[in-house]
Amino acid sequence: MFKPLAMKHVVLQILTEDLQQASLTLARLGLFNPDHRPFERERFPKIPGERYRELHAQAHTRLEKIRRQIGLATEVRLNELHVVGERELEETNDWLGQVWERCSGFEESARRMAAEERSLEQLQQTLADFDQLNIDLDLLQGEKRFLDIHLGVVPRQNIRQLREALSLAGYLLFTHAESGDNSHTVIVGARQEDNREIHSVLDTAGFRALTIPSQLREEPDRVRTELQAQQRALDEQRRSESASMSLCSAELRERLEQSQRILLMAEPFVHLRSAARSTGALTIVSGWIPSREIRRTEQALKAALANPFLLSARDPRPEERHLVPSYLPKCRFSQPFATLVKQYGIPRYGEVDPTAIFTLTFIAMFGMMFGDIGHGLTIMLGAWLARSRLKSFTLFALAAGASSTLFGALYGSIFGYEELFHALWIPPLSDPLYMLSMALAWGVGFLIIITLISIHNRLVEGDLHRALFDTNGLVSIILYLSVLGGVYGIYTQGAYGVATAVISIGALLTLLGFKLIETQASPGERMLVAFIETFETLTGYTSNTLSFLRVAAFSLNHVALAIAVFTLADMLEGTGHWLMIIAGNLFILILEGAIVTIQALRLEYYEGFSRFFSGDGLEFKPLKLSGGGGG
Repeated sequence: MFKPLAMKHVVLQILTEDLQQASLTLARLGLFNPDHRPFERERFPKIPGERYRELHAQAHTRLEKIRRQIGLATEVRLNELHVVGERELEETNDWLGQVWERCSGFEESARRMAAEERSLEQLQQTLADFDQLNIDLDLLQGEKRFLDIHLGVVPRQNIRQLREALSLAGYLLFTHAESGDNSHTVIVGARQEDNREIHSVLDTAGFRALTIPSQLREEPDRVRTELQAQQRALDEQRRSESASMSLCSAELRERLEQSQRILLMAEPFVHLRSAARSTGALTIVSGWIPSREIRRTEQALKAALANPFLLSARDPRPEERHLVPSYLPKCRFSQPFATLVKQYGIPRYGEVDPTAIFTLTFIAMFGMMFGDIGHGLTIMLGAWLARSRLKSFTLFALAAGASSTLFGALYGSIFGYEELFHALWIPPLSDPLYMLSMALAWGVGFLIIITLISIHNRLVEGDLHRALFDTNGLVSIILYLSVLGGVYGIYTQGAYGVATAVISIGALLTLLGFKLIETQASPGERMLVAFIETFETLTGYTSNTLSFLRVAAFSLNHVALAIAVFTLADMLEGTGHWLMIIAGNLFILILEGAIVTIQALRLEYYEGFSRFFSGDGLEFKPLKLSGGGGG
């Protein structure tokens, strides 16, 4: 629950003829993570299955292309498993090639029809610009011997000035349509050898030229009828192609699904890659298996393989711990929290898995900051109603709502009302200093637990120096606790305390001495770096502790927002009063709920994970049958 499962490095020695069956058996178990390091390269120089992988890659590519044309389910139930030989895979690949040649015609036809439809849409859009011109559009296209014709759009406010300017040059301007603030115009005049002056006038007026495509000939009404006929023909062709595709899909679906199952059953052998090495008749396979699953794996191989084999297992060596995958058992309740932990990183093998701690502390802090029975029950109801969309995060929202409801009972608040029943603990605004002190106590306890986990992780890695003297090491936590004790002594008794001061100074000097020894630099620079890093350790614990004041601050803020809502509601009467109450609570629920979630995540990530969680571990990725179960 709190750590990745203990792993064993295994080496499986089998006859090469049993390799595919072994890979299929290991994939069915889902417990074997291949180790692709160059293991025993000299004795076993060959990586088997090169042509097999090429065939599989080509067949998979063809199937994915066909899938775009013929809808196939992404999940396939593998009811019966069998070893897919190279010949069967080759036959499947060849058949998929033939199917793709057939389907590619549909794809090309669909691409061509899409291009034709875009062209028709563009022509119809262009035709709309000349809708009011009841003349043969062909007369306006191309250069004329005696006429200079310009078609375009002019801002409406410039029409009068442009018409006057053009009339001086012997040109006529006609408007035939309005579009927003623009007018569609036709400008006609006698053709001149030098028409630069006309172009200058048009540019000054903001004239934007329009071009009539060569396909638009004759009057607009006749062109529109022709385009509509082309659109109907295109629609009919699309229906015909769709019917042909449906017939093809019905004819090929069963064989395609079988091909999909064949490729899925071939995947385990393909994914072994360099984890399997061969020297002819003998093959070795190396990887990682959870310690508790070694016996089960051996029994499954014994039942599946026709020939004898040898499975040897050993513990990870110290120098390869960073290569061991972290296998984190799945729990339905913690799955959404594990997803959020994974966003930060994967724990190294042997490190404490932060999922359980994250789950408990996040739920608690959300309730502390957002304690209200009404809001909590609303969150739970919303999560349940939206469970089809939230999926695994439904439990996340339900847990947050339950925590909010519990702390709402402790605070005596339901939709902001605090006079309906007595608080089981304390209304936050009744004693803000007490709430702040409780938040600090929570932060201190949180940081102590996190630092102890950090020390444990360093010891597991065999790094005694960091476990003792690191920023999150034993000496640092002793310094932190002694300073806290001294400050508390000043607050309660007016004195730091001799014993506490000795411990604080001793821990501070020990930490400073270690930093001096660890730093590689000139004496002056070494002293400066050691002093800064020691000071940073102390201030880091202080700032991290103070960060938890936001837990109390948001609990107080929650009440303050409710008071603001009631104040506004009291200014209104009747329906307006209750509408303000409802709207205000929705505002608090959505906006503050989102902010509290973000703040709780921030405390987890920056005050928690950053102290003990490296996040650079390797995820356990076993061979598995991705299509479904098998028998």
